[in-house]
Amino acid sequence: LIARRTADYWLRNDETALPSAMLTKGGFENAIRAVLAVGGSTNAVLHIPAIARRAGVDITVEDFDRLSRDTPFLGKFRPASAHFPSDLGRAGGIWAVMKELRQGGLVCEDGPTVTGKRVAEVLDEAENRDPQIIAEFEKPLHPEGGIRVLRGNLGCALVKASGVVEKMWQHRGPARVFVCEEDARDALAAGRIAPGDVVVVNWEGPAGGPGMRELSLLAATAQGMGLAESVSFVTDGRYSGATRGPCIGHVDPEAAKGGPIGLAEDGD
Repeated sequence: LIARRTADYWLRNDETALPSAMLTKGGFENAIRAVLAVGGSTNAVLHIPAIARRAGVDITVEDFDRLSRDTPFLGKFRPASAHFPSDLGRAGGIWAVMKELRQGGLVCEDGPTVTGKRVAEVLDEAENRDPQIIAEFEKPLHPEGGIRVLRGNLGCALVKASGVVEKMWQHRGPARVFVCEEDARDALAAGRIAPGDVVVVNWEGPAGGPGMRELSLLAATAQGMGLAESVSFVTDGRYSGATRGPCIGHVDPEAAKGGPIGLAEDGD
């Protein structure tokens, strides 16, 4: 339906209906804020800048960091809560989320949409039908967005903070270092990972994976073993939006490029 509407709109020869009219700095920032407001996947930090680059728009991880600091967290969904994405749809969907953000002046309203209406027009029609699903702007679940950019002695990294319990926002423990996901998963299954450990999986980045492998199965295994609130994971690979627990990914520079994560040793 969306594709048909978009095609019909383009056939009017209206330049504002071209993809380039929607793929603007403001449009991308709207997309980033939507991801941050509902605790979306850290993979957005890969995909959105990649799309933006093709459109000739400069979007980097710095934009996620900047926008996350004043984008309130308005919705938490499985596996981080009992709510499903379908509940978000029934509550009014992403447009209802954006309408809440509009109250803080956090939405670029001037751009076109695939409906043929301007962003402002769509927001006027949107409605938050369930504040239990989509928190109100004045009563956010947290004042900052669901994805955080982290920096430290391993470089730059990402974490989906919305899936991490508060007691694990600070964690100190001995490193258990592995050079691939399979080795780490075997260690978990064999009981060689103990509560309090920090599991470091390197050589899983874009060059080392190769292809920046997704370590969600490792995180899910830890969750099933009851370790999601006591064991941290750090990797130059990535995770999916279904990840729960203190899973720090996208560490850059990666081990295969000489990053400090490749120097980590057991017991550090």
